[in-house]
Amino acid sequence: MSEILDRIRTLVQSGDYRVSEHGYDELAEDGIFASDAIAGVEAAVIVEEYADAWKGPAILLLENDQNGRPIHAVWAIPKGRPGPAILVTAYRPDPTRWTDDFRSRKK
Repeated sequence: MSEILDRIRTLVQSGDYRVSEHGYDELAEDGIFASDAIAGVEAAVIVEEYADAWKGPAILLLENDQNGRPIHAVWAIPKGRPGPAILVTAYRPDPTRWTDDFRSRKK
């Protein structure tokens, strides 16, 4: 299991999370409810990890909305801080850029 994902799940479960302004814009653009991206953390699958991201550890997750449609969500934790978990962005993955299961980028 991923340490980053464990930390993010713990923060979200305790209510210690925020949605970035950019995140809200992207959610609205793709018709995703913030509540779906937040609830989706629990059953999410890791797509990519960015443990050494310059703003702090981050992770790209494959989640599903309440209708079972795929969502890619990027969550982060500010560098040097215990929280909050930040929903940086969330979007509908483009099937032309991702494999059928949305877990790997097409080459």
